[in-house]
This record gives sequence, structure tokens and C-alpha cells, in this order.
Amino acid sequence: MKATPEVIRCEFIGTEAKVSKSRNPGYAGISGKIIDETRNTFTITHQGKRKIVPKDSAIFHFKFFDGTIVEIDGKILVGRPEDRIKRRIKRLW
Repeated sequence: MKATPEVIRCEFIGTEAKVSKSRNPGYAGISGKIIDETRNTFTITHQGKRKIVPKDSAIFHFKFFDGTIVEIDGKILVGRPEDRIKRRIKRLW
């Protein structure tokens, strides 16, 4: 998978994620598989427990099925998953 603005339209449930930075230091370092996504949060399994991480206050590293690792600011991901697919994104770089 190429790291393009189209990555934001991908389905994130089932991918590996890590919170690399967060305004709340308690969320930094949480990593695991995403099991649920809502408008404002990701639910990640971390060490056998479910952790709910707000999207707008964190920067995530996602590891996709082909091994690609992408860093995405959670502010871009805020919104319902079904609406995010329709959204047009300008190039970020």
C-alpha cells in the first residue's frame, strides 16, 4: 500500500496501531489491534485489555497488512468511518 492521502479512506478495524504521541501522556505507547471505531475514538486491545483512545488528541502509527507503517494525525480521522470515505483530502505533503 502506498502512503498517499487515500490511506485516510482505508478501513482501520483489524489493523495494528500504536499511539506515538498524545496530549494525555497516559495514552502514549498504547499499541495493539483496533477492534472498534466511533466518530471520536478508536478501541485498541492493549495487553489483553480494551483501551479507548480519542482520535483528536493523538498521533497514530498504523501497520497495514502489507507491512507498510504510516503516521497519521488523529485530527484528520475524526468523523464517522462511513463519512470519512466520502471526504476529499488535499495532499498532506
